[in-house]
Amino acid sequence: MDDLPRTYLAAFLTVLVTLLVAVWPMPADAKPANTQFDHFRTGFPLTGAHSAVRCESCHKDGQFEGTPKDCLSCHNAVRATGLPASHLRTRENCDTCHTTKQWQVGNFDHSKYTGTCASCHNGVQAVGKPAAHIQTAQECGACHSTANWNAVRFDHTGVTGSCSSCHNGTKATGKSASHIPTTQDCAGCHTTAGWAGAKFDHKSAGTNCSSCHNGSTAAGKSAKHITTTAECGTCHATTAWTPANFNHANATGTCSSCHNGTNATGKSATHLNTSNTCINCHTSTAWAPAKTVNHNDVIGTCSSCHNGTKALGKAASHINTSAECSTCHSTNAWTPANFNHANATGTCSSCHNGTTATGKNATHINTSNTCSNCHTTTAWAPAKTVNHLDVIGTCSSCHNGTKALGKSASHINTSAECSTCHSTNAWTPANFSHANATGTCSSCHNGTTATGKNATHITTTTNCTSCHTTTAWAPAKTVSHLDVIGTCSSCHNGTKALGKSASHINTSAECSSCHTTNAWTPANFSHTGITTNCSSCHNGTAAIGKNPGHGQTTNTCESCHRSTTSFTSVNMNHNAVAGRCDSCHNGTIAEGKPRDHPSTTQDCAACHNTRNWD
Repeated sequence: MDDLPRTYLAAFLTVLVTLLVAVWPMPADAKPANTQFDHFRTGFPLTGAHSAVRCESCHKDGQFEGTPKDCLSCHNAVRATGLPASHLRTRENCDTCHTTKQWQVGNFDHSKYTGTCASCHNGVQAVGKPAAHIQTAQECGACHSTANWNAVRFDHTGVTGSCSSCHNGTKATGKSASHIPTTQDCAGCHTTAGWAGAKFDHKSAGTNCSSCHNGSTAAGKSAKHITTTAECGTCHATTAWTPANFNHANATGTCSSCHNGTNATGKSATHLNTSNTCINCHTSTAWAPAKTVNHNDVIGTCSSCHNGTKALGKAASHINTSAECSTCHSTNAWTPANFNHANATGTCSSCHNGTTATGKNATHINTSNTCSNCHTTTAWAPAKTVNHLDVIGTCSSCHNGTKALGKSASHINTSAECSTCHSTNAWTPANFSHANATGTCSSCHNGTTATGKNATHITTTTNCTSCHTTTAWAPAKTVSHLDVIGTCSSCHNGTKALGKSASHINTSAECSSCHTTNAWTPANFSHTGITTNCSSCHNGTAAIGKNPGHGQTTNTCESCHRSTTSFTSVNMNHNAVAGRCDSCHNGTIAEGKPRDHPSTTQDCAACHNTRNWD
């Protein structure tokens, strides 16, 4: 036995074991014989359900070598159970989806599957569409994906059945509570491409018009619609909304609620003015002519109707008048009339011509005016007014204080005719020209007859014309200071005349202390009267300031310089000097170290003091 090859020995032992197992079957609780053999050494470890399979189930006729290791080579319906007829169509190996521990699919990958979804998801091989699924001939993949089944990209294309088979409020959103009552399918009005903007057909509506046309579900009656409780279909048709088949019997309210010129034709331009309702005079069956007219209900004047167009007007022989008929006549008794001159039109002279009636007397004023321009019929004299346009002659020929009122005592002195300045249309204001006045300016411009000097005027005794002209009163053509009364500052105060500029030296002195009216500059300056310290002027801008070599100090000028006439007379005070000693005592600004001074870089104050230098 030792000389036999190892291969033959293994084969022999395997056959022997197989025979023994056949002769002596294993008890139900016994372990299979192959557990005695380390199958892992063959390169195909037995795991899961394979570990309980008998050896001869795979090793046919004692053949061990060459036994297939892939699933399909055994599970081919010859060696072992193969793919059932209902198995998914796939080219993948079994272990892509199955394991030896659990045959039920645990790791399914749709990407390995060939064929359509419905070839498996048909309710037999795999779960199919539920009973509530939308009716469609589309493939599952048209809307669903294996990555996320619930994230549906829905497309109405391919859906079978009517819209309402889904849009019933259960499978998908149904009609809203405000939807028009109809038995028509959704597609009768809507499209999946654009749900809003439906093409509506009234034939499909299952109720009366007002159940929809109520202003909520659909447009209702407009604000100007005729007041009525009748259904829309009583007058309108869905095929042609206008013109309506109108019947007054269906209207509610008064005639004028519609016949107001907006909702329906109102009163024509020639209609009588009246507050009556239409039916007082008209009927809906025969509008014209009016059945009756009652003057008591007519609004407006008689002539608004009795004008020869609406109704009979004045006869050709009627007296000329613009008065209303009722001024002289009444509807109860047209004649006799109650005549009054106030109602007559035309000129008085058309009657009062000395023939028909009394005319002008011999002493009457020479005029082409008609009587009524000056007189009234109630009081002929005195004349109520005079129209100057028609009077012949000059103003002063009457307005001389005798025939008519003349110039008042306060009138401007002038020899000009009244009309030079005044007009009969408007006596005041006058069109005044100084060329017509006599006398001086102040004879009128005295604050009484005419405007005088105002409160801010320069104090002076000179005449107006010395500075002003009548053609251009302001600004004054000239001012002579010789005629001015008072001090300079009484005028030059920034109000009446130009005052001190912002950069002027602070002083309480009068202008004339430094300036003259002949030559304002240069000024004759004096420090007397200056009201502030030196540096307010001596700052390098208003006046000369400190020179570059001046000692550093915060002192005012007058602390050291005691005289405005001799500036170099200095009373030095070191207390207010800023900086080191040698910033001044450097031999330039002030005396420095003498030649025999010890050589040092220290400041003077290290050894000296200002009270006792030595």
